[in-house]
Amino acid sequence: MLKIVFSRAITGLFVLFTVISFTFFLLRVLPGGPFDTEKKLPPQIQQNIEKKYNLDKPVWKQYLLHIKSISKGDLGPSYKYIDRSVNDIIKETLPVSLKLGITSLLLSLILGCTIGVLSSIKKGRTIDFLSFSLSTALISVPSFVIGAFLIYLFSIKYGILPAGLWGKPQHYVLPSLTLAAGSTAYLSRLVRSSMLDVFDAQFIRTAKAKGVRDFKIIIKHIFRNALIPVVTVLGPITAYLVTGSFVVEYIFAIPGMGKFFVLAVSNRDYPLIMGITVIYTLVLVLSNLIVDILYMILDPRIRFENKQ
Repeated sequence: MLKIVFSRAITGLFVLFTVISFTFFLLRVLPGGPFDTEKKLPPQIQQNIEKKYNLDKPVWKQYLLHIKSISKGDLGPSYKYIDRSVNDIIKETLPVSLKLGITSLLLSLILGCTIGVLSSIKKGRTIDFLSFSLSTALISVPSFVIGAFLIYLFSIKYGILPAGLWGKPQHYVLPSLTLAAGSTAYLSRLVRSSMLDVFDAQFIRTAKAKGVRDFKIIIKHIFRNALIPVVTVLGPITAYLVTGSFVVEYIFAIPGMGKFFVLAVSNRDYPLIMGITVIYTLVLVLSNLIVDILYMILDPRIRFENKQ
């Protein structure tokens, strides 16, 4: 198992290096620069600025300097926020995005698995029809529409929950529900279909013939086997919930990385774009690595196949 984990970790490092390289050269190829403004700067000032940030050097040399800096954990200074480094911005905003993403992930898993289990047990009944209709609607409707609807319903009409900002437990509710809506719908349908596939398996019929209680069969045998497809998609879902909250953070005025990433792109703040991209890639790589480990724990056959 350690050999497999090590192999996945090496692959993840290669992915990280590839993303860093691709992002670096893509930013240099795009038209415009970080200090292009409507009012043209005097040539001397322009040269001094470019020299300060090593933009006067050839692109290949900038690339080597950037790789060396990242390898030391230094993401460089921000072009837009003069008195702040990219490391400082990420230290301030990453915990916020992580809290929102992890809360949404837990919410998606709990609600998605619960609805999926109930739908599979009550196949063809009212609860199954309602869950299917709701899941289809949540997957189809964009997150900004869901967020606006929740704000109107719970903040404006009834005044139960705050419409924005961050810090207190009640601030987590609406943005977490908004971000988790699509993933909850997807997981519920996945759990339902996976459980229905296991219901007719030979070992389930054997367990029923031995007199094992229905509840134990559902939880210990059917649900556990149905979790394998769920774990497979858990990596991309985790990465999406942690990194895909740009719109949600904007709607609810949450001071996370999404806000800074959008501003960095519009301002051509190369170091900040690169820094946030590195963090997002690390989240994706680590999520997939954890999923691979969980996959091997749930299904020992995978470990055996990798040893062949």
